[in-house]
Amino acid sequence: MRLSLVITMIFFITLAHCQSMEFEEYNPPSTLKVPEHAVTKARYPFIDVHNHQFSMPTQDLSQLVEEMDKLNMMVMVNLSGRGRGSTTHLSGALNNVHKNYPNRFIVFTNIDLSGIDDPNWTENTVQQLVEDVKMGANGLKIYKSQGMDNKDSQGKRIPINDPRIDPIWEKCGELGIPVLIHAADPKSFWDPMDANNERWLELKTHPGRRRYNTDTPSWETIIAEQHDIFAKHPATKFINAHLGWYANDLATLGQLMDKYPNMYSEIGAVIAELGRQPRFAKAFLTKYQDKVMFGKDAWHPEEYYTYFRVLETDDEYFPYYKKYHAYWKMYGLNLDDEVLKKIYYKNALNIIPNIDKSLFPKD
Repeated sequence: MRLSLVITMIFFITLAHCQSMEFEEYNPPSTLKVPEHAVTKARYPFIDVHNHQFSMPTQDLSQLVEEMDKLNMMVMVNLSGRGRGSTTHLSGALNNVHKNYPNRFIVFTNIDLSGIDDPNWTENTVQQLVEDVKMGANGLKIYKSQGMDNKDSQGKRIPINDPRIDPIWEKCGELGIPVLIHAADPKSFWDPMDANNERWLELKTHPGRRRYNTDTPSWETIIAEQHDIFAKHPATKFINAHLGWYANDLATLGQLMDKYPNMYSEIGAVIAELGRQPRFAKAFLTKYQDKVMFGKDAWHPEEYYTYFRVLETDDEYFPYYKKYHAYWKMYGLNLDDEVLKKIYYKNALNIIPNIDKSLFPKD
């Protein structure tokens, strides 16, 4: 009798929990039965143009290379050469790479805006850039803090198109190195956090990502500043990170591709956007196949599988690996081989200098 009572109590407690379950907990497995193709290794060798390895100066690269090999990643671009730090950090990273795996990593440098009010800042930063490239850096990475959070000595925001930075963009063009620039965040982070905000769940679980126009300029302002430097420096190649936050509006992104011939992009952190519009995304990537590269951002090897599956298969209705980031399901684009090769490695070979071409097919 007691056992029966206990079972009954457990049943009603469980039922009550299910009926009062929070939205964040609701994530039922799909009952849909369709063909599935797990892809744990890219069909072609690829270059990840958007990665961060802050510990590269002292890192044991052998384990990292072993994990790269499993994915078929031939080259990783470490965008954090200075690690938000010094020349010593950059030289340490480059020395580690050149000593152990000289053809498997490309390192970008970074700039420090903290002394921008110094009358010699522009001249010194241009000289630093020149020396970094001589040392072995093959590009410049701009963090999203530029334009959103960086302030001068008077507490004023430093816009992306601050004229004091113009000579740096120009020097990158002269040196033949690209600028990979991350500007802003998804526009939804600025929108009201209500029932109409598609990223509500992400903002609920990660409240630090929410932006307010009271302490950060509008999304439109930051993006316009970024586009302004594309227009002002046509001889410099810019890699607009995360599809420029237009992965949910590919028609507009296509107009920008046409308007700025020196603007390229990569798919880091936006594969879920492409996967929910497979026909339109495939058409876009086919049309702009010479302008888009593979990027991932955070280094979690198992997450690459979802990228491969979206790009290579025609699978239907499968989830992204972070429900809070994309609660919708995705579909494979089944890209043509030539488009896939360009995204995986050919475009990066044309834009980023000093990548070892012998690692890739000759076709």
